[in-house]
Amino acid sequence: MLTYLNRIALFLCLCLPFAGNTLCAQNVIRQSACDNATIRQQADSIKRNLIAAGFIVVKEASVTMESEYELPVVVPLTQGSWYQFVFIGDPESKLYEVRMFDWSERQVVYQKKMWGDVDGNVIRYDYIPRSSEYHMIKPVQVNKKKKKNLCGYVMLLKKVAQ
Repeated sequence: MLTYLNRIALFLCLCLPFAGNTLCAQNVIRQSACDNATIRQQADSIKRNLIAAGFIVVKEASVTMESEYELPVVVPLTQGSWYQFVFIGDPESKLYEVRMFDWSERQVVYQKKMWGDVDGNVIRYDYIPRSSEYHMIKPVQVNKKKKKNLCGYVMLLKKVAQ
C-alpha cells in the first residue's frame, strides 16, 4: 500500500515530464494570421486567375508582419516545375521587397515595388528551379505609420499539366 509521500512522489514523477514540455513550449514564437479585406480580395482575385491558368495552390497564408523585418518562408521546390510566388503587402506601406534564395544561399530572385506603382503592394514572379531543393523566400515591407501588426499574404502556386 502506498503511503502519502509515495503517492506524492509518484504523482510528481508522472506529471513533471508533461509540465516540462509545457514550459518549454511557451518559448516558441508562433506566426499569427491577420484579416484585411483589401488584401483578401486581391489574393482571391489573383488565385482565381492563376487557377484558371492551370496552377494549383501549394501554400498560402495570411500573416502579421512588422515593418522592416523579413518574413522567412521555406518551401521545397521540384526541379523543372513552374511556380508562381505572390506576396501582397499592406496597402499603406511605402516599400515592398521579396528576395528568394536557393539551398546554397545564393539569391535567385529579387523584386522591389514602391507605393504608387501599379499594383504596388503586390509582388508576383515565376520561378523554375534548376534542382529539387528547399528555397527561402523573404518578403519585407516598410511602413512608417505602423511598425507592428502589418498584414501580409503569401501564396505559392505550381503549374500542373493540362
